[in-house]
Amino acid sequence: MKTFIACLATETNSFSPLPTALSGFEEGMIHHGDATKSAPKYWTGAINLWRTEAEKRGWEVVESLAAFAQPAGLTLRKVYEDFRDEILRDLKAAMPVDIVLLQLHGAMIADGYDDCEGDLITHIRAIAPDAKIGGSLDPHCHLTEAMLTQATALICFKEYPHIDILERGAELFTLCADAAMGKTNPVMRDYDCRIIMAMPTPEGPMRAYVDAMTARESEPGVLSLSLAHGFPWGDHERTGARALAITDGDPALAEKMARELGEKLWAEKEAIFQEVLSIDAALDRAAGHNQGPIVLADMSDNPGGGAPGDSTFMLRAMLERGLTSVVSGLYWDPQLVRLAEDAGEGATLPVRLGGKTGPMSGDPLDLTVTVKRIAKGLTQSFGALPVELGTTVWLSIDAGTPDPSDNIDLAVNDVRTQTFHPEAFTQLGIEVAKKRHVVVKSSNHYRAGFAPIASTIIPVAPPGAITPDFTAIPYKKRALNYWPKVENPFA
Repeated sequence: MKTFIACLATETNSFSPLPTALSGFEEGMIHHGDATKSAPKYWTGAINLWRTEAEKRGWEVVESLAAFAQPAGLTLRKVYEDFRDEILRDLKAAMPVDIVLLQLHGAMIADGYDDCEGDLITHIRAIAPDAKIGGSLDPHCHLTEAMLTQATALICFKEYPHIDILERGAELFTLCADAAMGKTNPVMRDYDCRIIMAMPTPEGPMRAYVDAMTARESEPGVLSLSLAHGFPWGDHERTGARALAITDGDPALAEKMARELGEKLWAEKEAIFQEVLSIDAALDRAAGHNQGPIVLADMSDNPGGGAPGDSTFMLRAMLERGLTSVVSGLYWDPQLVRLAEDAGEGATLPVRLGGKTGPMSGDPLDLTVTVKRIAKGLTQSFGALPVELGTTVWLSIDAGTPDPSDNIDLAVNDVRTQTFHPEAFTQLGIEVAKKRHVVVKSSNHYRAGFAPIASTIIPVAPPGAITPDFTAIPYKKRALNYWPKVENPFA
């Protein structure tokens, strides 16, 4: 057996002001066939696992491109085509191959290509018509017809936060390996739920939904079950939730399972729907809590959904209220990072924070700060895998009290990423556990790291590039027949 492995991943926010250029991948990750020679990180974890599992069986492994860029706007056409063509050249040189395993996102859109993953898989199928082609997908994907008809098997991460990337990678390897050895015949069918909303899985009805879906994978003839949540800020004709079932040679069973999963989601949608507050309502609610840390999630400025990460709306409102004992970040502001580096640790100086990429980021904040720490090479944990932070600085605004925990502490870095874990702050020396208010730029992934330390969690919807008001997203390509935009999209 010969196994071909590759990764090409980014999530495209059609409304982001930031293009996804080559520099985005250079900052994120580009490996030309040698990613598995380095320690696994978030987007290389699965391909490291695939190499290990194949080599355990004595199979030959051919490794191609591994490239990832932080979510942003449309990928430049030449960037996508060059990466795609590199994978295709490597595949042609490796032929014949038995298995092709791809770590993808599923919501990558480029100039001229609404369905990058479908386009890539279609080209691979033309080169390797008999290979078993498997794709590991982020659940915030657009599950397209090309992907479903040209791939052998597609598996979405089940968890949101996505802490199960390695488990799903192992599942995909087993599924495709069994198919290549003739043990199974995977057949895929999907069901359009006509729902667009956020569906966090750690607790509540969505936790029960995922557990029930996982339990059904043990039913006769069922190989894998997934729920594609869809990426709401990707303007694509198939944006939205789709249930996906893979069975062993039984298309009728796959269709039935997908429909049942989709109908179950529809029946439970109101219970799953997450309340998100305005800034003022969120801060009013926080004022009613006696104990910290109170974690406030700035959902609209989440770099993991394509937002810039330099919005000032939340911090401005907190400063106007005179709130203290605050830690907030991560702010993507390379210019300010450089200024802090030039000034050095211990310096107190006037700075202009954030608000640099456009109206969605608000106006810059003019502050007087002390540079408390400058750190390079830090990472933060997301599940079992590390995420790089680049150069990170701790800037502190003196609250004028003897207790340093009353200060307003800001984490600013030069690699755009959402806030996954308290490590983003604590590694700088900020004592998060002593803070009353903890503001994180993230939609939901922060929950895995921050829930264990939070007295309460309050999702917030300031202005921004990924507003969680799903009825107000200005789609041009996606039809508006979805809930909660309309009460009955099946009418």
